[in-house]
Amino acid sequence: MALPLALNGQDIIGQARTGTGKTYAFGVAMLQRVGKPRKNRKKPRGLVVVPTRELAVQVTEDLVTAAGKLGSRILTVYGGRAYEPQIEALKQGVDVIVGTPGRLLDLVKQKHLDLSQIGTLVLDEADRMLDLGFLPDIERIIKLIPAERQTMLFSATLPGEIVALSRRYLTRPTHVRAENNDAEAEATPQTTQFVWRTHRMDKIEIVGRLLQCEGRGLTMIFCETKRACDMVVEQLKERGFAAAAVHGDLGQGQREQALRAFRNGKIDVLVATDVAARGIDVDDVTHVVNYDCPQDEKAYVHRIGRTGRAGKTGVAVTFVEWEDLTRWKVINNALSLPFPEPVETYSTSPHVFSDLGIPEGTKGVLPRANRSRAGLAAEEVEDLGETGRIRSRSPRKGREDDREERRERPARTPRERRRTRGGRTSEEISAPVTTEEVQPAESPVVEIAEVETDVAPRKDSRDDQYTAEAAPRRGRARRAGLNPEVSLVGKSEAPAHPDSTTDEPVRRQRRARREQVAEVPSWSGEPVAEFATGGEDDAVAEHRDDEPAAEVSRPRPQPEKIIPPSPFAVIFKSPDLASDDDEIAPSAASERVQSRRRPQTRGQQRGPRRPN
Repeated sequence: MALPLALNGQDIIGQARTGTGKTYAFGVAMLQRVGKPRKNRKKPRGLVVVPTRELAVQVTEDLVTAAGKLGSRILTVYGGRAYEPQIEALKQGVDVIVGTPGRLLDLVKQKHLDLSQIGTLVLDEADRMLDLGFLPDIERIIKLIPAERQTMLFSATLPGEIVALSRRYLTRPTHVRAENNDAEAEATPQTTQFVWRTHRMDKIEIVGRLLQCEGRGLTMIFCETKRACDMVVEQLKERGFAAAAVHGDLGQGQREQALRAFRNGKIDVLVATDVAARGIDVDDVTHVVNYDCPQDEKAYVHRIGRTGRAGKTGVAVTFVEWEDLTRWKVINNALSLPFPEPVETYSTSPHVFSDLGIPEGTKGVLPRANRSRAGLAAEEVEDLGETGRIRSRSPRKGREDDREERRERPARTPRERRRTRGGRTSEEISAPVTTEEVQPAESPVVEIAEVETDVAPRKDSRDDQYTAEAAPRRGRARRAGLNPEVSLVGKSEAPAHPDSTTDEPVRRQRRARREQVAEVPSWSGEPVAEFATGGEDDAVAEHRDDEPAAEVSRPRPQPEKIIPPSPFAVIFKSPDLASDDDEIAPSAASERVQSRRRPQTRGQQRGPRRPN
């Protein structure tokens, strides 16, 4: 009935039950008006706006089938896919565009899509678009389309908002309803409906038995929330069923992967939210389970409409919990169903087995011999260049996979570390030190071997201060390259008399050490602490060799001591950059004196004098 009116170019409001062929009602007429494609025609002539991505794919497949002889160029645009392929197709030219409101407006904003030549506009599942809040986007799209157009609005239900929208944007529309009372009476036996009052903890057990009934094909289970979908899928997989989820938290590639696996028969159970309640036209869907009670009568109609399509039969089972009884009574009264009081049902109730044809003794776990489905993993995920964030199918499972990867990760190979001290490795430090290696000309690190003599030590204030300040500064000398194993032995003791033979060489060595420290600047790259220790003086060594063995006692092994450099050594002296012509900057006091002596000019007021 709607096809002749659509071919004449009239505006139509179509209302029909799901599965009665609404897509072909507007698709054939639109393709006929658009005509065959032309090379010089780039801009689209027909536009179909749908609420969900799955419905866009379904409508596109039907239009491609209908346009097989015409060769019309049909493009599907929706979110979750990359922009580049869609933009490239628009540049080459299209005849009909099927898309969601959000992506259509994005392409228009980017100036890749021009709607100025649209002659036919179709709003499919208009009530669903209003429920999702697409009314402002639809109004913006309609304003971009020429006023002289044909507008067709199709929906399974016709709420008041749809009537108001049709009055605003449609011109003398014709309301076509594809059903009557006799048709409804005939359509009732096609879908056998069961409504049971169940407990929340017993639902999954009933579903496990239901999925093993006789003659069951593909099954769809509808849940109210995304988390409930993931929970049901996990529990069904644990029980041996090939199941997958479709909801808004999954990426577009994952959603299409689940739908392809469902159509190809690799999985036989599809758990979805209401986002998939429309637009999924899959053959051989024999059972539909409303795991959670629908929100209203429209959701119930669209859910059970996934089965019993095109003259085939199906079974729809609805679970109603105790707190949902009021909501279900409203749905029952709105649809005039014979289930005002659902039967209290458990997984062991006899009527569950008899109504669904479940063999006696069936449990909620699928036997291993019947697990013949390939599963979701057998279907590859298509790379769509998704624009949104990639979401995991099951967060809990993802965390478990990460833990397994951490456990299976091979152990790290031990890293070889070479400890150095002053740029020298431990092997070089532990090597025996010769006299040539510790000379001041080659290396500033020199070792002092000190001798114990019978002469009383001379009290020198400078030496006492040097020795007192040397003890706490141990770290700098160690960083300078001293080896703790080749450290100083004994305590330094000098002869008391200033004219002794050993006093002059010691003084000479001290002066040489101070000169070396003063000559080496701090920017030379070598730490000053390397010049802190002196070597073994020749005079001291000769004096030790000349003395009899009986008089010279062997030095006792002392704990490790490292003498740091003298705190009085000049490390860095800043250069004098001043010249003879430079003037000395006056002090603040001298400036105040000069300002008082300057004569005051006219106009300056002299303040009151202070009394002397």
